[in-house]
Amino acid sequence: MAEVITMPRLSDTMTEGKVAKWHKKVGDKVKEGDILAEIETDKAVQDFESEIEGTLLYVGVEEGNAAAVDSVLAIIGSEGEDISGLTGGSAPSVTASEEKKSEEESKTENSSTSVEQTTAEIPAGVEVITMPRLSDTMTEGKVAKWHKNVGDTVKEGDLLAEIETDKAVQDFESEFNGVLLKQGVEEGGAAPVDSVLAMIGPEGTDVSNVGTSMPAAKSEKPAEQKSETQKEDKKEDVAVNHSSSERVAISPLAKKMAEEKGVDIHAVQGSGENGRIVKKDIENYQPSASKASNSTQPSAPAASQVALSFVQGEDSETPNSQVRNIIAKRLSESKFTAPHYYLMVEINMDKAIEARKEINSLPDTKISFNDMIIKATAVALRKHPQVNSSWAGDKIIHRGNINIGVAVAIPDGLVVPVLKNTDQMTYTQISESVKDMAGRAKSKGLKANEMEGSTFSISNLGMFGIETFTSIINQPNAAILSVGAIIEKPVVKNGQIVVGNTMKLSLACDHRVVDGATGAQFLQTLRTYLENPLTLLL
Repeated sequence: MAEVITMPRLSDTMTEGKVAKWHKKVGDKVKEGDILAEIETDKAVQDFESEIEGTLLYVGVEEGNAAAVDSVLAIIGSEGEDISGLTGGSAPSVTASEEKKSEEESKTENSSTSVEQTTAEIPAGVEVITMPRLSDTMTEGKVAKWHKNVGDTVKEGDLLAEIETDKAVQDFESEFNGVLLKQGVEEGGAAPVDSVLAMIGPEGTDVSNVGTSMPAAKSEKPAEQKSETQKEDKKEDVAVNHSSSERVAISPLAKKMAEEKGVDIHAVQGSGENGRIVKKDIENYQPSASKASNSTQPSAPAASQVALSFVQGEDSETPNSQVRNIIAKRLSESKFTAPHYYLMVEINMDKAIEARKEINSLPDTKISFNDMIIKATAVALRKHPQVNSSWAGDKIIHRGNINIGVAVAIPDGLVVPVLKNTDQMTYTQISESVKDMAGRAKSKGLKANEMEGSTFSISNLGMFGIETFTSIINQPNAAILSVGAIIEKPVVKNGQIVVGNTMKLSLACDHRVVDGATGAQFLQTLRTYLENPLTLLL
């Protein structure tokens, strides 16, 4: 029986909603959890998911139009079901023939096709590679760059393409051997998760009638140039480099094992063909030898936005990347849904400066003030678990782990890699992890799971000379700490004016979770740890 979907009330003050975009059209199959539409409220644009399965029979609000809360948004039911009684006869029901026609039109209009639509037509030996789901929130991916062209030979583990998700750009490797027969998404184009990304199979196999009717390939390069490209790709694939910003040749099984064990693949020496890392290398890996060398590496320079050329009198445009669009959406939702308030405190850093000098005098040890702040924050969160919590509508979730997200600037905006169980990490472990993840963030090498699960966030602009600033909370966190520069200035100490080193911290809190007194007590504890570093040992 058909179900009427009404315009949802997505905020307490919402009286009407605007359909910013429909993700399904009349005749499409809908599964529970599928995104039906993007609804623009009085505060933000939010995805609206279906809670029932069936066929979309009727759209009550056209894309770009608004309707009152609880008015008919859509009707979902069985294929060909008569819904005239629900629409007052104003909307024609979708017959089976019309639905089939709609699906055929969709197949020719869209640049991607689901695996279900192509399975029956796939020639023997051909493997269909679909757009992977590289993060929990990913609904579509954009092909930032193809590393293989149609006609190129592909081996298991070869880099096929760079996929831009809602969080980062990630390398996507082939799990099959063969020849790239088809690219389902053009470079720069986007496609939904699970749609056809590519087809790999025996050389000469005709896949022109399989799935979409995309042109098979762009104009192919001359044979000589193509050969050079293959050599370069091969050279890149087999090079094992200990720099965290470069690719590493590794088998899929070894890569999975490394992720499960938390092994840094950039520090593993491969024993396979051309230095390729294989299963036994991960099993036999001993981390002690590599940690000392990694700890002395300088941190990667801060990233900035892509440089733009200025031309007098000429305006220019830069299309938003998927990452920047998602950042804009998430920050807007956070700023306008969470009631922010700010607490600021000035820290005397004289003893912290001395403590850092002593720590860095140890062999193979080099930590930054940022590392010290991260460690002190993690320990302070142990004593103030309310700050390490999240708002969940009708309840507050008190997180059992302390996972600190560290904001890192990249050309496309900002990402927040996460240090898991930060309170249990040493200064050296924090330093190594931050350098590694910051470097890979700037080279688009972070994985989605490395940017998930934060319970508190830190943003540091001190290296740019910024004395104080406030940040937008990285939801679902309830707070974020903004760190300014250490400034040498006159201070009053024991009734005398002397030269001192101070640093300002700003704590942005979600007032639904963290009350003013709670936030102030947390900052007091943090100040104690930074002004007296030895107290971290208690």
